[in-house]
Amino acid sequence: MARGTLRIFLGAAPGVGKTYEMLEEAHRLGERGEDVVVAWALDHGRNDTRALLEGLEIIPPRRLPYRGTEFEEMDLDAVLNRAPGTAIVDEYAHSNIPGSRHAKRWEDIDELLTAGISVLSTVNIQHLASLGDVVNAITDVRQMETVPDEIVRRADQIHLVDISPELLRQRLGDAKIYAADKIDAALTNYFRFGNLTALRELALLWLADRVDEGLARYREEQGIERSWPARERIVVGLTGGPEGQVLIRRGARILNRVNGGDLLAVHVRAADGVAGESPQALEAQRRLILDLGGSYHVVTGEDPAGALLDFARSVNATQIVVGISRHRKLAGLLGTLLGGGIGTRVVRDSGDIDVHMVSHPLGGRGTGPRRQRDLGRVRIGAGFVMAVVLPVLLQMLISLNPDQNIATAALVQLAGSVAVALVGGLWPAMLAALWSSLLVNYFSTPPVGSLTINDPQNLLALLVFVGVSAAVAVVVDLSARRSKEAARARAEATTLGDLTRGAAAAEDTLKGLLEQALDVFQVSGAALYASSGSTGAGTVGNTGWRLVAQSGDIPAGAPDEAENIEQIDPATRLILSGRTLPASDRRLLGAFGVHLAAQQERQQLAVSRRELLRLAESNTMRTSILRAVSHDLRTPLAGIKLAVGGLRQTDVHYTDEEQQELLATIDECSDRLDALVGNLLDMSRITADSVNPIIMPVRWYEVIPGALHGTPAGRVRVELPGNMPEVDADAGMLERVIANIVENAVKYAPDSDVVLVGAAGGLSHTALAGRPAGELRIIDHGQGVPAENVVRMFQPFQRLDDVPQTTGVGLGLAVAKGFTEAMGGSLTAEQTPAGGLTMVIRLPLSAGTTFARAPAQAPLEAQSAILRQHHTQPASTTEDIL
Repeated sequence: MARGTLRIFLGAAPGVGKTYEMLEEAHRLGERGEDVVVAWALDHGRNDTRALLEGLEIIPPRRLPYRGTEFEEMDLDAVLNRAPGTAIVDEYAHSNIPGSRHAKRWEDIDELLTAGISVLSTVNIQHLASLGDVVNAITDVRQMETVPDEIVRRADQIHLVDISPELLRQRLGDAKIYAADKIDAALTNYFRFGNLTALRELALLWLADRVDEGLARYREEQGIERSWPARERIVVGLTGGPEGQVLIRRGARILNRVNGGDLLAVHVRAADGVAGESPQALEAQRRLILDLGGSYHVVTGEDPAGALLDFARSVNATQIVVGISRHRKLAGLLGTLLGGGIGTRVVRDSGDIDVHMVSHPLGGRGTGPRRQRDLGRVRIGAGFVMAVVLPVLLQMLISLNPDQNIATAALVQLAGSVAVALVGGLWPAMLAALWSSLLVNYFSTPPVGSLTINDPQNLLALLVFVGVSAAVAVVVDLSARRSKEAARARAEATTLGDLTRGAAAAEDTLKGLLEQALDVFQVSGAALYASSGSTGAGTVGNTGWRLVAQSGDIPAGAPDEAENIEQIDPATRLILSGRTLPASDRRLLGAFGVHLAAQQERQQLAVSRRELLRLAESNTMRTSILRAVSHDLRTPLAGIKLAVGGLRQTDVHYTDEEQQELLATIDECSDRLDALVGNLLDMSRITADSVNPIIMPVRWYEVIPGALHGTPAGRVRVELPGNMPEVDADAGMLERVIANIVENAVKYAPDSDVVLVGAAGGLSHTALAGRPAGELRIIDHGQGVPAENVVRMFQPFQRLDDVPQTTGVGLGLAVAKGFTEAMGGSLTAEQTPAGGLTMVIRLPLSAGTTFARAPAQAPLEAQSAILRQHHTQPASTTEDIL
């Protein structure tokens, strides 16, 4: 009997629609005439899933007793006896009740497959055994039911059921996944946007690995030994000419043909000058490569072809794209004769890297050969060849004249020596001068045919000839060196300009410069150190140097053990590690250090500027406070004065009920006035940086009762796990933060309950400065705040829609945010799915002892007291919240 086929519907999280799609497939199979039964499927309380079960044959489940309770499980024997063509079995990773034939449901399914029954099943990514610790780290929920990855990989087909995290959260908010009373807690815990995004990525990566395994198995079956690179990395060589955009777009088109990859554009700035290089074209090319999702790099080198290949190998490139102009055929021919242009040398030395030569009609430096201004190896070699061949050719030309004399021969040979000097420099010219003098002596100086010189004047002429040739060679060599130095200076200046522009666009200019230094100098690490004066916090060992900024890998003993050390000033040192820089790069390194020092000064000026802005904001705040005092505080004062004035009238007699009403008015207006003045004073302290919280371990349930004092009964629900750990906070400030946020939510969401929800275990998935954090969410389902107004919402004197008649001066959220940040935490706002606003308070977890589950009775009792006051019930466990 042929074994059945297994098709698994894989999902990233509950609610993505695995069971729904599986049942839809069952209906499609039934319409094609196949025998399909439902062996086990749950609708999870979802109406859409329940509707799909209608019209399908369902095998009744088997009931098993366990610890005094009956549980339902798939009736494996009934399915085997029914022997359908395809069986629907939900929850592939399910653990069976003890007493079942197999411990796991996947073992039941394997028995069905062995019996020739095909199976459709479902599994979530968090149930795969290899991902258990990863999922636990992401969601803080340990999965008790898992299935080995190898078992899942045996499936004949794996179908990924994928929807975006936004859509999944929206479905949850619309009560399409869980009941309405579970939504807020689920959104706060397992169904956080970050959790869903990470789980979705895990599912995609796991499935991609299985695709790679299938490809490897196919190659093995077909006997294919040639490498098939699964990921491309394409490097586009830019010369600074207008053809760069053509090359970048060609590289992008090549990359689009493969599934994933990297596109890198590298501008090779040669040390022999920047002629033909357009800064405007380079900037346009940089923007284009970034728009296409690639990255832009700049490297320098005396050999552009070698620098391009070195960069390509350093990034493990698979392909290189370079250009060649169709309008430079003669130059290309000469370049081939002289050893090849840049493109030719890249092709010749590329090894296993594919090279694309893209022809273009544009000018610029291109990839063809250029007339080099320095005396490179090609020119020196050509000079030595000319020094040997050219004098012989000139002597043959001289011999055609029967009236030749020594003066004519010397002048002609001198011209040849000058030509050799122009091409090869000093030493080829010296060789040409000596060789020419011997030829003139032998063929043109009496006695002809001999090296003997009879006339002293002829000897003097030959010596002058050799001296002039040597002098011309020295002048040409010196000119070439100075031209090379000038060109290098221009290249260095352009490089530093690019570095400055790139660093200016970075958030940390020092780090941005150091990151670009890795490309420019082709090193593995760069760091900036400042003298600390003494070994202490932030110093490196006992060197007395403090690390200011770094990029890449630096040696442990830096800055004393690095290959390259540049002393910028007595208190600042720049080091580069990875390779020893040649002497020619030292000047660029020094100029680079000057730029770093300037950036340090710029940062110091920025700090001073922020301080001045803070002082200006303080003045603005004081002005706003005075305005608030003159307007918003008059309302409660007027109410108090009116009530007191009425009570003081001797000619008016009030009943006891009327007197109590006037006294209640005084009390209410006094509380309102106290809250307004408190917010004003707190905002003034926050602006002046004079808030000094007393940090100590605080339990959330200790501060919530005071924060909820005075809120309308029944408007606030509290759902806190009993094991929420302590956080480092100032109890009074934290109470004020919660009170301001709850008051704001009650005020602007009058038709909605306000829910206080704690994350599972009290832990936040967002760390604070590297420390684990506790989290409290305050959720309402009011009208919410548009995303573009969220930042402005936390500014002082802001009201929703700037409604003037609203009580308060618009300082509640500003004070709450200021106090939270003063305690080392954060206060953020998120949109509540299905409408409303969620305020998230995060505070660092306390380093002290947190509540264990065993002694959790005290916090649960206190929490129950809070909840009884607000007519709700406490959540006893994290699972109840979910």
